[in-house]
Amino acid sequence: MAIDQHGDTTLQGVSIRSLPKVSLHDHLDGAVRPQTIIELADEIGLEVPATEADDLADWFEEQCSGGTLVEYLTTFDLTTAVMQTREGLRRVAREFVEDLAADGVVYGEVRWAPEQHLKRGLSLDEVVEAVQEGIEEGEDAVDRAGRDIRVGQLITAMRHTDRSLEIARLAIAHRGRGAVGFDLAGAEDGFLPSRHRAAFDHLASRFFPVTVHAGEAAGLDSIRSALIDGRALRLGHGVRIAEDLEVVSRAGDEVLVQFGDLARWVRDREIPLELSPSSNLQTEAIARWGTTLADHPFDLLYQLGFAVTVNVDNRTMSRTSLTRELSLLADTFEYTLDDLEAFQLNAAAGAFLTVEEREELIEIIGEGFDR
Repeated sequence: MAIDQHGDTTLQGVSIRSLPKVSLHDHLDGAVRPQTIIELADEIGLEVPATEADDLADWFEEQCSGGTLVEYLTTFDLTTAVMQTREGLRRVAREFVEDLAADGVVYGEVRWAPEQHLKRGLSLDEVVEAVQEGIEEGEDAVDRAGRDIRVGQLITAMRHTDRSLEIARLAIAHRGRGAVGFDLAGAEDGFLPSRHRAAFDHLASRFFPVTVHAGEAAGLDSIRSALIDGRALRLGHGVRIAEDLEVVSRAGDEVLVQFGDLARWVRDREIPLELSPSSNLQTEAIARWGTTLADHPFDLLYQLGFAVTVNVDNRTMSRTSLTRELSLLADTFEYTLDDLEAFQLNAAAGAFLTVEEREELIEIIGEGFDR
């Protein structure tokens, strides 16, 4: 299977890009177009590593392949620097929605941390409002182009700071005005979700849905805390839940696996795993299993019945798209259209929407794959 430079491929005679998709784990500050970075940086007098879009894209890819989450996260200093004004935030959010639609996404959730966008005088409410304005502008542009997309905000707190309760209140204040959920992100190792129990208690008391980055740079304790302390309905990445699985024997295609209590709980409760294959390779989240996509426990988790979803994490840093991630997985594990549809249905079922809206989304996916 040949994957073109845009990450698309044809599977069973169908362009993967044309299929309806759901994106659950997609960072706004990780999805800024290189050309946009260059132009916004020029407006504020910020020096950039490269002044040509392709060269800057190369720089991000090289910087993000250092092998650790901490090194990977340093590149966000550049993207967040050009997202400190209302105009910058609106433009990035608008283009984010347009890029999702071009990728075949019909429903997306964009996560970002408002506390990282206050350096030029905007308030927390103002930055959330600016991003929402950009999202709505993007949705309108997509509608005028004859397509449909809906995008909700996941208001994110940084786990290494002490503002999570404040950010939780911010998220709830914007419920119904763009915010659909809450996320905890940042350097995971050494910063368990339990440190932010007050924020999670507040969110739970208001019945506000939560996803938590866990099981990427840290292991089972992080996942356990996300579920118990964070009441997470989804796991951001969650790939290291595979550490709670023991392969007892292999015979051809048959694999006998023994579940730990945590893995069984996540599987049996159908807690969605927001897996991001290319990113997981870059940050060495799958180092225990290997260094190539074929080593990723994605397929093992899928075959065992976990609610796996496919995501980009950071389009700019991984130089990828949801279409490309699906194409890579199909090529590596010989997946069919039925498999790719299953991933989208898992994502739709885990979306932070009402039951009626999820059912409508599931119908859209079914019709799109049937066509």
